[in-house]
Amino acid sequence: MRTSFSIPDDVVDAFDQVWQDQGLDNRSRAVREAMLEYIESHSRLEETTGEVVALIGFDYRHHEVIRELHTAQHEFQDVILNTSHTHQQEWCLESLFCRGSADRVRELTYRLRDFDGVRRVKVMVIQDQID
Repeated sequence: MRTSFSIPDDVVDAFDQVWQDQGLDNRSRAVREAMLEYIESHSRLEETTGEVVALIGFDYRHHEVIRELHTAQHEFQDVILNTSHTHQQEWCLESLFCRGSADRVRELTYRLRDFDGVRRVKVMVIQDQID
C-alpha cells in the first residue's frame, strides 16, 4: 500500500539519519518498524487490566500548557504517586510515577496526549503482582 504523510522536514531528516546509521535498506523498512513498535506499545497499554505501576514521561512547552497540565495532574491524584520536573530551555520534561488501576493510568495518558503543547508521551507499564 502506498500512502503519504505531512511531516516536518527536520523530523524526516532526523529519521533518515537514524535508519541510515542503523544500516537499514530504506526508509519504508524503517517506517514499517517504527509503526510496528508504536502498535506494540499502545496495544500493551490497551490490553493491561488490574493494578499497575507505571512511569509516564512527557515533554512540553512550559508556557503553553502549564496551568492545564497542573489541573489534569490534580484530577489524577489517586494514581500519581510522585512527579519529577526539569527545564530544558523552552521545553520541560516531566515524569509521573503512578500506581493504581490500569484504566485510570490509561485515562491519564490519553489526557496528557490531548494537549497541543505536549510533544510526546511515553509510558512504561508494569503489571503489579504485589498483593
